[in-house]
Amino acid sequence: MIALSGSRQRAAVVTLIAFHIFIIIASNYLVQFPMQLFGWQTTWGAFSFPFIFLATDLTVRLLGKQPARRVIAYVMLPALLVSYVVSVLFQEGTFRGAAALLVLNTFVLRISLASFAAYAVGQLADIQVFDRLRQLKQWWIAPTASTVLGNLLDTFVFFAIAFWHSSNTFMAEHWVEIAVVDYVIKILISLLLFIPLYGLLLNVLLRFMGAAAAAKPAVH
Repeated sequence: MIALSGSRQRAAVVTLIAFHIFIIIASNYLVQFPMQLFGWQTTWGAFSFPFIFLATDLTVRLLGKQPARRVIAYVMLPALLVSYVVSVLFQEGTFRGAAALLVLNTFVLRISLASFAAYAVGQLADIQVFDRLRQLKQWWIAPTASTVLGNLLDTFVFFAIAFWHSSNTFMAEHWVEIAVVDYVIKILISLLLFIPLYGLLLNVLLRFMGAAAAAKPAVH
């Protein structure tokens, strides 16, 4: 963990809050678009959400558990409100106009509430697991274990709340299959791309923050 001045830590937290909100909005929008991958049903949201776990794990490593929890606390309500507005305005990829906001869209609201619950559960689990394992000599164990568990909880909490007995008949019928495929895709993306990227970004950030002496991935 790196000691930063109050202003630099606040700037880092604000940047992370903005990044989390952006990814949540994008993922809530993209989850409305089913796609097939090798014959399995999934959604485009599976490709965007793993970025949050990358950012969270770097936050815990560099700033500590409490700043990471503050990011989660500050993100939840704004992300819920903004993702609802964006998803209503652009439901299924079509701009509905401002008038769409005057009618309560229960389908989109349910997705936003599901995202709220899944985000809180998945991210808090990710932070707890990562914080317990980050002292290990092997730098990759903490981000791998926290990502595997965090994504598991996030994915199935989200799909169960959003689409179980949903008014969208396709999603109501296929949500379990889609959730499984989404989870597998997230894990593959994380293990093949985000864990190596985590190590690379950790080095870069350590150097940027004036810790060149500790710039190896195996920091603790």
